[in-house]
Amino acid sequence: MSPACAQLGLGTVWHRRQRPARHAFHYPSYFLHLPLRQLRAQPCEALRRNRRGLLSFHDRDHGDGGSDALAWFDRLLLAEGIHEATGEVWLQTFPRVLGYAFKPVSFWYAHREDGRLAAVVAEVNNTFGERHIYLLAGPQLDFSRSQSARKVFHVSPFCRVEGDYSFRFDRRLDAAGRPAWLRAAVDLHDAHGLLLQTSQAGLLQPLTPQAVRRAFWGLPLMTFGVVLRIHWQALRLLCKRVPFFSKPSAPSELVSR
Repeated sequence: MSPACAQLGLGTVWHRRQRPARHAFHYPSYFLHLPLRQLRAQPCEALRRNRRGLLSFHDRDHGDGGSDALAWFDRLLLAEGIHEATGEVWLQTFPRVLGYAFKPVSFWYAHREDGRLAAVVAEVNNTFGERHIYLLAGPQLDFSRSQSARKVFHVSPFCRVEGDYSFRFDRRLDAAGRPAWLRAAVDLHDAHGLLLQTSQAGLLQPLTPQAVRRAFWGLPLMTFGVVLRIHWQALRLLCKRVPFFSKPSAPSELVSR
């Protein structure tokens, strides 16, 4: 297998609500797909890390806000009793665009030395500045297999904090064994069945200065648009008379499994 390299994913973000009013949207988008152990050993020249750029990645946007997101992630797994995640750690996340980012969810894929998944973390942020970690692990964890977790964190005022998430991660590799396409899908089920379906997917390409410029000029101010679209879709849901629920207290624990 070729050495891991930083990648840019070009694709879409998609949401669909089933009840009490049907509501769906999809937007073009892009994301970073970063091999954090490889980047620690050999930084990527095209990745503006912890500094300004058209697109950039800042460690303090993740975890405990420290200067080394990978170190935080390794400590998290060890504290949760996961010791076999010594292979590559890939992070799927929105970049900062012109220094700004809002990251509704980032996905961390922790691998064993033999390349198998040891854990996946969904790092969720809401618009109130709160963060929660859903940790998926166990012998059944793998790409293209569903995993579930109880919903405990407030994200949308149009959904109660109840029900279960179903996570599914799909990946295709190229002839050299490098990731070529990636999708993270998260569905929410409540007592009445499927309520929401969401996904973020994209074709992967090496992160180069040319790829950065094409992504930026193809979707300028993309992360500003994330926040604007959240509020626009909220207005559409209000117009459809979807019930609005007040924000509950954040969970007492940062991590749930």
